[in-house]
Amino acid sequence: MRKLIHSRRASLVTLIAALALTACGQEQPQEQQGGQQEAPPHKVEVAEVARQDIPLNKSYPSLLRSDSEVTLVARVSGYLEERHFEPGQMVEEGDSLYTIEPDLYQATVNQREADLQSARAEYSRAQRDAQRFEQLLSQNSVSRQQYDQAQAEQRVAQANVAQAEAALTSANLDLGYANMTAPVSGMISLSQINVGNFVTSGTELATITPLDPLEVRFQLPQRDAFELRRQLGEAGDASDITARLRVPGLSGADDSELEGRLGFLGSRVDSGTSTVQASATFDNPDGDVLPGQFVRVRLDGLRRFNVIAVPEIAATQGLMGPRVFVLDENNQARERTVQLGEVAGPWQIIADGLEEGDRVIVGDPAGIEPGMTIDPQAFDGNADEVVERVEEAEAQEQQEQANAASQTTEGAGGMPAGEGEEGAQ
Repeated sequence: MRKLIHSRRASLVTLIAALALTACGQEQPQEQQGGQQEAPPHKVEVAEVARQDIPLNKSYPSLLRSDSEVTLVARVSGYLEERHFEPGQMVEEGDSLYTIEPDLYQATVNQREADLQSARAEYSRAQRDAQRFEQLLSQNSVSRQQYDQAQAEQRVAQANVAQAEAALTSANLDLGYANMTAPVSGMISLSQINVGNFVTSGTELATITPLDPLEVRFQLPQRDAFELRRQLGEAGDASDITARLRVPGLSGADDSELEGRLGFLGSRVDSGTSTVQASATFDNPDGDVLPGQFVRVRLDGLRRFNVIAVPEIAATQGLMGPRVFVLDENNQARERTVQLGEVAGPWQIIADGLEEGDRVIVGDPAGIEPGMTIDPQAFDGNADEVVERVEEAEAQEQQEQANAASQTTEGAGGMPAGEGEEGAQ
């Protein structure tokens, strides 16, 4: 019985094969005939090359810092008697922070005031003596030498008054330094010296870090710096250049991006790095962003002027290097080797290889070969839309291939095991 089944199955297979060959023989001439027909022109967007101004999307690594950060340093010596703040709190300019033996320096001020009064009294006496000797000299009652001596004593007394005034001023300064106040507003750090310790002039006590505004310093490649300087020179100021800062620690928050302004562009190139220093300032009213973080700063408003550019997908890699496809007078695609410049968002700047008036294929270059007839479609100038459309088509094609592969795998895996074994026999 098994042999009979195998014999019938073999006959059935032979019959199906014969029918398939017959069908192939009938379709082959039709396929050959269809292959001889000329393929319709390939529809794709085409743009006529013209020079234009292209906006750039540039970002640079940088370090957040507080431009007004201050380290508090003791300016007098003595025992640290009081601390008037809690570490980490916000202090305002002029707030009292530390007290360093003010009684001692107040006593010194009192002593210098007494010295000044004594010097002024001596100066008054010397001044009266000088006036008296001047009258006596006019009456020939004293010698010229005695008169000169009285004048000298007056000048010495006057100098002693000036010296006493200077000593009093110095004592008042020390008294002011004994009560240390905040020179700026900001967040104060931990105190490095505990109350009760003896401090000397120059001892670091704490740090005040203003959090609003914050400064970002970064390095521009020299070409970017030269182009920016040229743009600023034409615009007259930096009002058109906006700096944007995205802080990693605030990702997902509504205010994770800060907007600032370009504040400084250096005037020299660093010979070691071939970069130019720049800085931007950002308002940080809530103090959410802290100095010392590594971030990337983006400059909006940068442009490249009077350049030739095509959508980035239009430039592909050929045997001779980067290339684009241009159309001849017969609307046939021709390969053109080009030299690439910068990438500006969805645009690719072409440094060399294209001229104004050339018709460039700016749509999806997939499947285009030199000599292919093209049905040129109007390009609306939106490079973002072209790139997005091509990416969506590629994603859909990949999904279809994945689905087909999945169905093939399921079909092979779903074959009954008995039929596989009988076929093998």
